Amino acid sequence: MDRLYILACGTPTPTRHRFGTASVVQLGDDYVMVDCGPAATHKLVKAGLWPTRIEHLLLTHHHFDHNADLPCFLLCRWDQSIGREAVLKVFGPPPTATVIERLIGPAGAFVDDWKARVNEPVSQIVHRNRGGSLPRPEPRVQAADVGPGEVIDTGRWRVSCEKMRHTPRTLTTLGYRIDSPGGAIVFAADTGPCEELTRLAAGCDVLVVNCWDLQERMDANGEAPGQTGTMDAAKAAADTGARRLVLTHTGPKLCRPKDRAKALDDIAKVFSGQTIFAKELMKIDLW
Repeated sequence: MDRLYILACGTPTPTRHRFGTASVVQLGDDYVMVDCGPAATHKLVKAGLWPTRIEHLLLTHHHFDHNADLPCFLLCRWDQSIGREAVLKVFGPPPTATVIERLIGPAGAFVDDWKARVNEPVSQIVHRNRGGSLPRPEPRVQAADVGPGEVIDTGRWRVSCEKMRHTPRTLTTLGYRIDSPGGAIVFAADTGPCEELTRLAAGCDVLVVNCWDLQERMDANGEAPGQTGTMDAAKAAADTGARRLVLTHTGPKLCRPKDRAKALDDIAKVFSGQTIFAKELMKIDLW
């Protein structure tokens, strides 16, 4: 079964029902995580998944609502491993490799944590009781900075990316396309309308788009540049020929029932496919 798990679909503004951004794509027995925002590890487990099942992590950019749970996820996945799991592969725009090194590398922020767990006798017993063997291995992650083009090709599915237009003067943002025998899903990331998104998402089955607020409100208050509103999301889906549009990264105002209803009504005037207003811990069968 191929499935999309919405772990988190909020913004940098925490609310009772959503905060930050993180998703998982299940492709048969493979699990690909996209972004790792606040509390993503806990939400992953609440969704019925386990950190060691994730073998690939794609980061769209390095705003905290997309990467703040990286230390927790990296350490938890390593701590729960018994040594038989595949090495985690992390891909993202610069400075992804540097961020990973600064967190769990030999001089990283969390080196005292993992060295204690590697060397403390009780921690070694816990590791052995889980099925691991001694000496306990140190954390190992394959992290790579990537840019437009092919990122992964497993022979079963592949990932490609394009630069998006979010905060180009300060951070590089990538959108990702995952192609599998079942179909194609695209994560637009945080972006405003751009030809790169249209090219990346052409003919996709599912388009996952940042949708901050009602378009007219964003156009009026100056918040439209570099991020997607309702009508920009609708136009992107229509222009690319997507079958389904998933709205994520939705702001607190847009999540109010009246505004959510208006958003779906406005989008339906432009995009004839199915539109899904994402909720945290939602599971969506892809094809």
